[in-house]
Amino acid sequence: MNGYRLGAIGIVVTFFTIITSTVLLPMVLFNPKASGSGNNYEVKKVSVDPARGRKIFVREGCFYCHTQFTRLQDRGYGPLVKAGDYVFETPHQLGTARTGPDLTNEGGKFPSEWQKAHLINPRSLKPGSIMPSFSYLSEEDMNDLVGYIQSLGNERKVESYVEAPAEFKLLLAKKTVDTDSDAAANAGRGIYTQNCAACHGLEGKGNGPNSISLEKKPANFTRPFYKQYPDAFWMYRMTEGVPGTRMPRFGEVLSEEERWYVIAYIKSLSKGRDTEETVDSLNQLDKVGQTQLPVLTEQQWEPAHGNKTGE
Repeated sequence: MNGYRLGAIGIVVTFFTIITSTVLLPMVLFNPKASGSGNNYEVKKVSVDPARGRKIFVREGCFYCHTQFTRLQDRGYGPLVKAGDYVFETPHQLGTARTGPDLTNEGGKFPSEWQKAHLINPRSLKPGSIMPSFSYLSEEDMNDLVGYIQSLGNERKVESYVEAPAEFKLLLAKKTVDTDSDAAANAGRGIYTQNCAACHGLEGKGNGPNSISLEKKPANFTRPFYKQYPDAFWMYRMTEGVPGTRMPRFGEVLSEEERWYVIAYIKSLSKGRDTEETVDSLNQLDKVGQTQLPVLTEQQWEPAHGNKTGE
C-alpha cells in the first residue's frame, strides 16, 4: 500500500514540477522589454475603439483559426514578430492553428469596408472560405472589431519593397564576393552556363533550349524589374528555388561562394537596361548544337562481367 502512495506522490510532484518550470517560472522571470514594433491599437481618422475590438476578437473565438505569430519558417507573412511585441498583450492572441490566414500584419492590407464585408459574408469575397458569418454583431461591435484588425502590425516597419527572409540577410555580413564587380560576373558566367543556361538561356532571356517544355517559363533576367532585387533576395531564390516552378534548390548543388558568383553575373544582365528583351518566337530559342558522337574503343567500354565465353 505504501508503494502505491509513494508512486502517486511522485507522479503529483513530477506533474507540478513540470508545470512550475514550463509555465509558472517563465511567467515570472521572462520580462522582455517593449520592442516598439507591436500593436498600438490606434487607427487614425476613424472613430472606433480597437482595444474594445480586441475583446470582441477574443469573445468570438477568432484566435481558434487565426494566429498572430509569424514563425521563422514562414514566407510571405511580413516582418517576423519579436518577444517584446507581446509585452502589452494579455491575454496574448498567438493562436495555434492556421485554419485561416495569419493576421500578424493584417492591418492596412485591405480597406475597412472590405474587412467589414468579409466579416458579414466571407464567401462573397473569398469563395470556398469556411469562416462563419459574423453578421449578428451590432454595428458598434462590428466597427470596433474592424478597427482592431486594422491595427494589427501597424508598428512593424518593412525595410524594403523586395525583402528576403531574415536568415539570408545574415549571409551578407560574411560575403567575400563583390557582386557588383565585372571580375565576379566573369567568374560567374561559367557557373551560370553549366547550371542555368539550359533554362534561362546564355544571355538570361529565359530562352534556353529546355524552356520550350516548361509550362512555367524561366525568368527573363534582362527585365529592369530585377534591378530592385537586393543581394540577399537573389541568394534566397538561388538557395531555395522558386515554388511552383522547375527552379531547383541550388543550395544543395553549388557552394555559397559559387552562388555569389552566379548572382554577380545575373545582376550584370539587367545592368544599364531600361527595356526588356522579349522572346516572341521559337526562332529566338537557344538551340543545342548537334555534335557527332565519338567512336569508342573497346578499352573505353565498361568492362563486362565474366569472360567472353560467358563462363
